[in-house]
Amino acid sequence: MPSVTEQLNTVVEKTERLIELCSALQEENDLLKLENQSLSTALDVSKGKITDLEEKIRVLKLAKSFADTNEKSLDIKQKINEFVREIDKCIVLLKK
Repeated sequence: MPSVTEQLNTVVEKTERLIELCSALQEENDLLKLENQSLSTALDVSKGKITDLEEKIRVLKLAKSFADTNEKSLDIKQKINEFVREIDKCIVLLKK
């Protein structure tokens, strides 16, 4: 049967190993939090790019629809004014 001193040394060694393991896990956790934050930022940037590209697609479709029509100049000006008003509304909503 081990002596009390040996048992105490065993407990101290195991405690030290647990503290080291806890420190290692804490460092890993901190690194994973940083990586998560970085990935979240990258995702937000990508979402912004997607939104910009979708808007460009919409504008290109709109421009193509103008090219495909043979409407009078006045009708085209009215459509442009409507689109400008719609864009102004969107800008106001984005500022909120």
